[in-house]
Order: sequence, then structure tokens, then C-alpha cells
Amino acid sequence: MNTRTWLETLVGFDTTSRNSNLALIETARDWLQKQGVQAWLVHNPEGNKANLFATLPGSEGEQGGIVLSGHTDVVPVDGQDWRTDPFKLTEADGKLYGRGACDMKGFIAASLALVPEFLAMPRKKPIHLAFSYDEEVGCAGAPYMIADLHDRGIRPEGCVVGEPTGMQVVVAHKGINLFRCKVHGKAAHSSLTPRGCNAIEYAARLICHIRDVADSFKAQGPYDQHYDVPFSTMTTNQIKGGIAVNTIPELCEFSYEFRNLPGMPADEIQARVQRYVDDELLPRMQAEFAGARIDIETGAAAPGLDASEEAAITQLVRVLTEDRVTRKVAYGTEAGLFQGIGIPTVVCGPGHIEQAHKPDEFVAIDQMADCERFLRRLGQSL
Repeated sequence: MNTRTWLETLVGFDTTSRNSNLALIETARDWLQKQGVQAWLVHNPEGNKANLFATLPGSEGEQGGIVLSGHTDVVPVDGQDWRTDPFKLTEADGKLYGRGACDMKGFIAASLALVPEFLAMPRKKPIHLAFSYDEEVGCAGAPYMIADLHDRGIRPEGCVVGEPTGMQVVVAHKGINLFRCKVHGKAAHSSLTPRGCNAIEYAARLICHIRDVADSFKAQGPYDQHYDVPFSTMTTNQIKGGIAVNTIPELCEFSYEFRNLPGMPADEIQARVQRYVDDELLPRMQAEFAGARIDIETGAAAPGLDASEEAAITQLVRVLTEDRVTRKVAYGTEAGLFQGIGIPTVVCGPGHIEQAHKPDEFVAIDQMADCERFLRRLGQSL
């Protein structure tokens, strides 16, 4: 199948993160098997999703080489006003429309389409394919695959994560860290306020503290001017609590995240939140109600990326794309996970992040052609 056919096939699978991706993964696995390539799957604990990893060996074997990495899940289309069916690839005005066409099934489609060419090339080194699940909900799936890579002793020399960058080189991005907080107070009739402990009000104090920490990053840094937002950020994005207008709320739940610059440890940022809880907020709450507590659960987390310009993969991708500009982005990818086990990694793929996650998501046809040329040259370089 060519790239267009593969993209049409991949978009046709509704792999919104809340759904299973097995139909897509098994389709890719079965097709690879017909090409003589054995892929192995790493399932989630529930067994309804899977990562896929496959190696196209070189003449020197299966070690070394380069990973082509992409995630198979997509964000929801709920409430979005699409002019076309989001799960049917539609061409118009030099663009290919569909959920995931840009982020990031286009890169996966090109990688799969070129497998027969890769196999026919007189390569010394292997090409590896790594397709993950649940990237869009905090890079939750790839860690299982990467742990399996480590356990199997697979040691690629580099990795290209094909997130949409306009086929330009991205050498760094921020980390992302998600947390869920539950503030437990004591219910009471609102006319008897002193007999309760208002979970919403104390949650509000903690949310304001999180904003204060965020404001300190904006005012004091550290900074990296290569980013469009050159400092670490923190935001509270969801909240719920209370059961009635005349009842002191017993429970308030909210979620917050921070996106930290590489080199700014995530645990140090979270420690600032926890110190405020332990030293100030909880003592005040428990003075009102001894059983009050605040539970903070770690959600998904993905480390930042900070690629070395001296790394062979960085230099190679720069040569192949003829791109020497230093680019760093605020959005997260799975690249830091590969870097975390010692695989030098860069981000480079078709489409632009501005088109991702929106209604009428698209990838330009000329971007897909550029991606094919890049991957073909990458394979030839091996």
C-alpha cells in the first residue's frame, strides 16, 4: 500500500484515546508479517490496547540503527464542527483531512508505506518501527514498550519521533506532569458553617498557590528564549465539588499540570506544592476538622527532551532536512522517554501542530511528499 492508502486506512480507525487501538495495531502487524517482518506487541494491563515494535534488520543484524516512532491514538472530536467525516480521509485543495491526519498518523502511514523499499535497500543497519497508544493522555502507553526494549537488550543508535513539525528539526521540548487532587473536608448545613470544613474553599487556596508558583516562573525564570513560552508553566484545568447551594462541601476535586523546561526537575516543582499543603493548608483545615486531608495523585508524566547537537541522529536529520535552526517547543512528545533510556532522539514529522486537535484537522499533501523523501534518504543513509 502507498502512503495515501495507508493514511486512509489509519484515519478510518477511531483510535480516540478512550477507545481500543487494537484493530489498527493488528492491521499493521499482520501487514508487516506478510512483508516478512515480525512485530511484537506490548499490551496495556487491561489488554485492550497495545504498542507495536518491529525491526527491519540490516546486514549487520538487529542492533543499532534508527527508530521511527509514532503514536496511534487521537484526541476526541466531541463538540467539534467538522465539515467532513473526521474518520474518513478527505482530499481538498492539496490537503488531506481527517482526525489524526496531522497528529500523527501521517508519519506512521509514510513509515509503513516505505517498508518494502526499506527492505530492498542494501542497509547495514536496521530500521525499527515503534507505534504506541495513549500518547494524547500523558504518554501513558509508550513506557511499557520502552521498558520492554530495555529488557530485551535492544539498543538503537537514534530515534526520530514524527510529531508534526513541518518537517523541521525540533531538538527540545518541555516535560509534562499531570496531578489529581482531592480535598476532603466535612459537610454541614451552610447555616452552621463553623461545624463544617469547606473543601472548595481550601481547594481554592491551593489552586491560588499553584498560580502563585506559576507567576514566579514567569517573573523569575529560569528562561530559555528558544521556546515560544520561555519558562515553565503551571495551570489548573478541571474542578468539581459540592452537592447543593446550602451545604458545606465535603469534597472538592481538581486537576493541574505543569510543563517544565528540561533541566528543571519536576520533583522540585511538585515539592513546592506539597510543602504548602503540609506546612500551611492542612494545619488550618485540621484545626477545623481533625479528619481533613488532601490527597494528591500523580497522573501521567513525560519527561522533556533536550537533544545534543553533537549526537549522530541530530546531525543526520539536520543534513537530510537541510535545517540548521534551533527549535524548541512547549508541547510534549514521547521523545524524552526514548532519550531517558539512552537513545538520542529528535522530533521531525509532517504537518504543523497548529492544525492538530482542531476540527477539520489536515496534513498538506506536499508535507507528506517531503516526509516520504526524508524517510527514504534516512533509510539510504543506513
